Amino acid sequence: MVATITQDQKVFLVDDDQEIRSTLSRALEMRGYKVETFDSAMGFFDSYDRKQSGCVILDYGMPEMNGLELQQLLTDQGIKIPVIFVSGHGGIPESVQAIKGGAIDFLEKPFRQNVLIECIEKAFEQDDETRAEAHQIHVEQQRFHSLTEREEEIAKMMVNNPSNTSSKDVGRLLDISPRTVDHHRARILEKLDIKSVAELIDIAPDHWRDKK
Repeated sequence: MVATITQDQKVFLVDDDQEIRSTLSRALEMRGYKVETFDSAMGFFDSYDRKQSGCVILDYGMPEMNGLELQQLLTDQGIKIPVIFVSGHGGIPESVQAIKGGAIDFLEKPFRQNVLIECIEKAFEQDDETRAEAHQIHVEQQRFHSLTEREEEIAKMMVNNPSNTSSKDVGRLLDISPRTVDHHRARILEKLDIKSVAELIDIAPDHWRDKK
C-alpha cells in the first residue's frame, strides 16, 4: 500500500519497550511517517494536543495504566483520535473490548509491518472524516449563534410547528405582521445557508425542539 500521508498527520507510538519504540518508529519514519514516541500511557495523555491529527499505536500491556485504560480515558475526555492496539499479552477478551471501544484493530506481536501500515492508513482516513464532521458541526453551530433573538424565536417556532410555518401563521402567533416575518425568514435562511424551512427543521439543534 502506498502511504497517503498529509502534512500534519502523526503516528503516536505508546509502548514501554524501548527496543520496540526505536525499531518501529525508525521503520515508520523510513516510510515517510512522522512519529512521536512515549513510554507510558499517561506520558502520551498528558502531552497530547487534541488538535493534532493522526493515530495512536498503543501497546496493551503497560504498567500503571494499560492500553485499554488509556482508550477509556480518551473516550471519557471526548478525544476521538483512532487507536491501533498492539500486544504480546492480550487475549480474546481484551481484543474484543478494544474493538468495541472503537479501536481500528488489535494486532498481536509479532505482526507484519504491511498489516500495521494498512491499519495506519485506515486510521488516518477515519481521523480525517471525524475532524471534517466536527468542523461542519462547528460551522453550523456558529451560523445558529449568528441569529438575533427574534430570528431565533421565529426559527424555533417553525421547527416546532412544521404544519404552521407560513408567514401569516407565525405572524399571528407572535403578533407581528407577515411582512416582518418574511424579512426575518429570509435572514434566517441566508445566515444558515439553507434554502427552505424543511432544511431548517432537519438541521435544527436538538435543544431547540419541544420535548413531547
